[in-house]
Amino acid sequence: MLPRLKTIIPAARIHRPSVAPHDPCLLNLEAIVVEMQDPKNGVKGAEQKLNVTVIPHVIAGKDIIMWIANKMNTTPEEAQVFGTMLVTYGYIYPLQNHRKLVMSNDTSLYRFQTPYYWPTQKWVAEDSDYAIYLAKRNIRKKGMLEPYEQAHYNHLHEWLNHKWDFIVMQATEQYKANKERKKPDRVVFDCQERAYWMVNRPPRHTHSALDCGPDRLINPNADEVTESFDYQSKLLVKYITTYKNHDSFLAPCLPSNPWQTDNDTYWTLNMRRVEVPTKMRVERWSFSLFELLSDLRGRDDFKLFLKKEFSGENLAFWEAAEELKWGTASSMSTKAETIFKTFLAPGAPRWINIDGRTMGLTVKGLEHPHRYVLEAAQTHVFMLMKKDTFFRYLKSPVYKDIQKKALNPEPHNFSPAELERNAQNRSPGIHPIILWQQEEEEKAKATAAATPIDVKAVMSKIDRKK
Repeated sequence: MLPRLKTIIPAARIHRPSVAPHDPCLLNLEAIVVEMQDPKNGVKGAEQKLNVTVIPHVIAGKDIIMWIANKMNTTPEEAQVFGTMLVTYGYIYPLQNHRKLVMSNDTSLYRFQTPYYWPTQKWVAEDSDYAIYLAKRNIRKKGMLEPYEQAHYNHLHEWLNHKWDFIVMQATEQYKANKERKKPDRVVFDCQERAYWMVNRPPRHTHSALDCGPDRLINPNADEVTESFDYQSKLLVKYITTYKNHDSFLAPCLPSNPWQTDNDTYWTLNMRRVEVPTKMRVERWSFSLFELLSDLRGRDDFKLFLKKEFSGENLAFWEAAEELKWGTASSMSTKAETIFKTFLAPGAPRWINIDGRTMGLTVKGLEHPHRYVLEAAQTHVFMLMKKDTFFRYLKSPVYKDIQKKALNPEPHNFSPAELERNAQNRSPGIHPIILWQQEEEEKAKATAAATPIDVKAVMSKIDRKK
């Protein structure tokens, strides 16, 4: 059973530290709304019967417009426009036609929205929160949602399928807790929640007043930067400090930039599987496991370390998942079956140790394989290597040995005349497709050399030629 707090509040929300462009406007609107709710000088509300339920603190649209016109000394037409703005921003919501976010100058019924749902609270309208609301509404309406709600419900069910059980559980708990309320309170709470989502998740192809451009990280009117911005600035400074010597725009290439000097020594020293890498390249491997695995030469060195520790299954599985992800569609079923027999099946020769839930999802997905069927298991294995194996590799003699052997090329100091001569003697270079074909041929030769030779088949071919 979940705590009662989670069943009362719609869902756990994340506070958004950014500053919206219309925040000053919203603060002015809130000041007016607070004044409108003043018991003495505000808009007078009363109990009103809605269907068969008596709703407290209900106000008529014409009373709101009259109050605004008197307060601001303006015309009823302008007061109606201002009242509509209050409705579209979610400070006032209609009780009868909730999809029509306008202020009507008649006896239409409205209520003030609770401050918890005001836009300046900056609660991010998460998809999971909206899914919980729709699931709860689906339970209450016995599957009879409005067309736009049903469309959103179907989309979220597909998008959040991996945690739909949790969403339904939360919705059920909130529904049970809501049933314990008195009926007027229950109706009011439902109306408040529905009004909030009508503003933040309007029907498709409908404009929302809260729509704006990208979130700003700094409030230009504030003297101090926000904590979020300060944290992001530290991350940016850390990243630049780490990578500044490896960025060709910030630091020179060693021994020289081939695009400027027409000397390809840099490319020769940094070939994909060069025997002895450079110190800069080896240093980059230590930044993260992603950097290490992205470099084929670094991955080979990591394999050597795992081979000495007799624990190369995780990396082999990660590579197999990458090959499945980027391979051809025609070979997908065959590769998936091979991966299952090699790494996942009971008694597999290179069985990997992953948790039961991930294993179950992966094995079930392999019944109908697709490119990303191993995504969960691959991520799990990557995190295992990141938290344990990667740091042991950086402390191992294998990595220290490659650090000692790594080359540290001296910078080329070409004179202008030499640069001109290099440009004149420029070679056309090798086309990338030719390089790829050469690599494929080398792989095919290595595979053929590792495969046992069928002597009878070879002899039969020779006899046919004769």
